[in-house]
Amino acid sequence: MTYHDIENNHNVDNICDLPDFKAKNPFIYVSIVKDKNGDYKTDWDVQTCESFKEEYGKWSKLNPGLQLPS
Repeated sequence: MTYHDIENNHNVDNICDLPDFKAKNPFIYVSIVKDKNGDYKTDWDVQTCESFKEEYGKWSKLNPGLQLPS
């Protein structure tokens, strides 16, 4: 599982078509949530990984003008 998979699960465009980054030992948090239609879906989020480097605002830099996905 990679960040690309997480983007797909969130139904957002991939930051790049061919990612050159593979998370080392990612910890994926999976939630089961009910949407506004009453349907259940899974939500995946990367909580941490050994290759994580904090870079504040990177998503916004790569997606100028777009609102952060929630």
